[in-house]
Amino acid sequence: MPNTCRFSGLPLTLSLVDLGDTPLANSYLENSEEARLNEKSYPLHAKVCESSWLVQLDHDAPADAIFDHDYAYLSSYSKSWVAHAKAYADKMEKRFELGAESLVAEVASNDGYLLQHFVAKGIPVVGIEPAGHAASIAETKGVRSLVRFFGEESASEIANELGKADLIAANNVLAHVPDIRDFVAGFKAFLKPEGIATFEFPHLLNLIDKVQFDTIYHEHYSYLSLLAVEKIVKSVGLRAFDVEELSTHGGSIRVFVCHEDASYSDQEGLTSVRKKEADARLDSADAYRGYQRKVEHIKLKFNSFLEGAAAEGKSVAAYGAAAKGNTFLNFCGVTADQIKAVADLNPQKQNKLLPGTHIPIVSPDALKAMKPDYVIILPWNLRDEIAGQMAEIREHGGQFVVIDATQEEPISVF
Repeated sequence: MPNTCRFSGLPLTLSLVDLGDTPLANSYLENSEEARLNEKSYPLHAKVCESSWLVQLDHDAPADAIFDHDYAYLSSYSKSWVAHAKAYADKMEKRFELGAESLVAEVASNDGYLLQHFVAKGIPVVGIEPAGHAASIAETKGVRSLVRFFGEESASEIANELGKADLIAANNVLAHVPDIRDFVAGFKAFLKPEGIATFEFPHLLNLIDKVQFDTIYHEHYSYLSLLAVEKIVKSVGLRAFDVEELSTHGGSIRVFVCHEDASYSDQEGLTSVRKKEADARLDSADAYRGYQRKVEHIKLKFNSFLEGAAAEGKSVAAYGAAAKGNTFLNFCGVTADQIKAVADLNPQKQNKLLPGTHIPIVSPDALKAMKPDYVIILPWNLRDEIAGQMAEIREHGGQFVVIDATQEEPISVF
C-alpha cells in the first residue's frame, strides 16, 4: 500500500479524488450467492506527487488478481478501436519505413487487434501479453505472442531471443503498471539504436478538464501527463520527440520516444502539448484542487435522474459492461434494483454480474427485447457507435442517456 510516489519515492500528500472502496473494475461475477459473498473491494483514491506530478492510486490492488488468465477485456469487440489500430499500422509503416526486415512489438497486445494489421503487411511481429486467454486468441490471428509481464529483465530476455525492435507500441498500458520506471526501462532494453516506442494513453488534462473520473480504476495505477512521462522516460535514457493528440478514450495522446542519442529531432506536436499543460498549470497543486467537489456534483445529479425515473415508473438499463462504467456505478452507489440489466457484445461477460452493483450482463439483443425506457451509454467515448448498434431502442419510444460531466446539468437524454 504505497503512500509514496511510485516514481519519485516521495510522500503523496495532495489528493485528487477519493472514490471509496470498490471491487476491481473488470472482475465480473458468476451469478451465485457464493460469488457475491466472496467479492473483494479495495480503496480507490488518486493522489498527486508534487515532485514528478505523476497522478496515481495510493493503494495497489494485486496485479495477479487484475490480469489473470481469464482477464475479460478483449480489444477486438470495439470496431472503432480496431479501425484506430489499423490506421496506426498504416501510418507507422509509412513514417518509419517498416518492412519484412523489421520487428514490430506491442506490449499488452491483448487479442492481436493491432499487430494483426502488421502481419497482413508481411511485417514480423511479437506481442507481449500477460493474459493467457487474450494471447491465445491473438495466436489464431497469426500474431506471435509471449505470455508474460513486461519490464527491464523480461525485455532483455526477449531482445536476446528475438533481436531488438524497430517499433514498440504500448497502447493504454503505461497506466497499468505498478513499477512504472522498470516498465519504461524495458523499452530502453528492447529498442534498436534508432528504434521508436509509442506510448498512447488518456491525457490527464482531459481527465481533469472534462471530469472523467470514471477512467480511474484499480487497473490504472497512474494517470498520465506529458509532463510526468517525460520525467520518467528521461530517467532511463530515453526522450520524447513528438506527440499526437487523439480523440480516443475521451482524449488521448500518443508520445513518440527514442533513445537519448537517436537522430530524431523534436517536433511541433511535442511543443504544442507541453504548452497546453503549462497553460493548465499541471506543475502546480492548484490544478488538482477542487476536483472532488466536481465529482460529487455528478453523483448527485445522476442519482436524482435514477430517482426521477423510478418515480415515473420508467425502466432503466445500460450498455457497456466496461471498467469506466463500473467505476461510475459503484461510486454512485447504484444497485440492480435501479438498473435492470447492462448489455455487452462480449460473450465472455454475458450471463455474469457487474462487480459491486451486481447488475446482470446480457447480450444486446436481450436488452432490446426488454424494451427499456432509458439506456445509459456507460462508455461515453463510444456514444455514436453504440447508439447506432442499438437504434431499435427508439422504435418503442426508448431514449439514450449519456453523462457529460462538463455541463452544469450533466445528464443528457437523446
